Amino acid sequence: MRGVNRGHWVIISCALTAGLLAAASPAAEAAPAQAPRYSPGAPGAGDPYFPDMGNGGYDVGHYDIRLAFDPGTQAISATTTILATATQDLSRFDLDFQGPLKISRLSVNGLNAAFTRSGAQELVITPPYGLRKGSPFVVSVTYAGVPQQIDDPALGLSGWVATKDGAVALNQPIGAATYYPVNDTTDDKATYTQTITVPAGLTVLANGEPGPTTTRDHQTTFRWSMNRPMSSELSMLAIGHYDVTRGVAAGGLPNITAIGQSIDTKPGQGKVFNQTTAQIIQWESSMYGPYPFDSTGGILADVGVDYALETQSRPVYDQSTSDVDGDLLAHELGHQWFGDSLTPVHWSDIWLNEGFATYSEWLYQEKFNHIPVQQTFAKTYADEKDWSGKVADPGRDHIFDDLVYNRGAMALQALRTKIGDRAFFEVLTQWPTAHRYDNVSTRQFIQFVERLTHRDLGSFFRTWLYQPGKPAL
Repeated sequence: MRGVNRGHWVIISCALTAGLLAAASPAAEAAPAQAPRYSPGAPGAGDPYFPDMGNGGYDVGHYDIRLAFDPGTQAISATTTILATATQDLSRFDLDFQGPLKISRLSVNGLNAAFTRSGAQELVITPPYGLRKGSPFVVSVTYAGVPQQIDDPALGLSGWVATKDGAVALNQPIGAATYYPVNDTTDDKATYTQTITVPAGLTVLANGEPGPTTTRDHQTTFRWSMNRPMSSELSMLAIGHYDVTRGVAAGGLPNITAIGQSIDTKPGQGKVFNQTTAQIIQWESSMYGPYPFDSTGGILADVGVDYALETQSRPVYDQSTSDVDGDLLAHELGHQWFGDSLTPVHWSDIWLNEGFATYSEWLYQEKFNHIPVQQTFAKTYADEKDWSGKVADPGRDHIFDDLVYNRGAMALQALRTKIGDRAFFEVLTQWPTAHRYDNVSTRQFIQFVERLTHRDLGSFFRTWLYQPGKPAL
């Protein structure tokens, strides 16, 4: 989040909307000393890897997604309401919105607003009057259709992915806009409510904590709330037939796990999955500091995307069986600190996600399988064949390469050797604590480590993060 509006937005209500309308209305404003100079918000957020993603001119505080899903047609009908604050005097602004979904109504502060769609994902909105810098405003978009997943040649499937019994939305890095209008950039975090209606018999899981579930006229409505700042690429929905297990982790933290019924064929796996998740959360909390969200869990499902994803508070593991892999859970749950609570400002810094999550696997192997981290490092160092890229700037098409994961983890182990165990484990605890819910960069990480250790580590980090080639040990 850019820092303009870090307060917690409550769920939309008539009173809140009325207050925002009054605050944003020209009649309610005191006469300005100087006439505002309204201008359009930028159509991109400035990420060099994804220049069309995100937008400028405002900061989102909250998304309220209300969506009904028809598994027979795979169609959705939805209204997404966005609470935001203008960061400049806005004449118009963009949201990201992809695919064939048709908009039937769009309003700003309750008044119909003009809109056009251009390029791959730009929804250009012109409100009926200019929005003053610092003023809150409400955007409501009603739309319907069949969402289309993204199949990027280098980055794989993302967005709204249809499954045999429903759908799963996995949005890293560019999928969120396939089913809701969004400021789709890593550095505009917001809170979320998701209210999803499906035919009775289906289950809906999402980020955060569940609200009341109601059934009427053979339709069931599920409610989920994520009350901590979340990047859009970490939002998630899962609709289908699931066996859900509820437990606790880390001193009473709600722990909600689920296994798709099509793969839940081994008795007792629901309990094993839930308890393993709790065990890893407890262990990682002892190293990384308090768990950053209000619930935890995970979803095992046959999605067909060939990856697991660290969706905030509730990772999704694409599997064809219900087997529980502790290494994989350690990776995705480690992301809850590194990638979810701390999120890179730009995608070039993704090693701050994946290097730490991979190192979480190595620590898990040492703790539970008695394989020393240094042994894993030595094997990875010996086996790595391609040393051509830069860890801290891998390039758009390589953000999910071994370059980021394995070499990122190797850089951390090399740092541990350089500064010693005591200082290194202080970094593992203090870095996510100091920047809780923030966006971070590689530069910030280097400065943080140098301040903590009182050492100039510029040469070390240049070698391991910014220079191609195999570092000498």
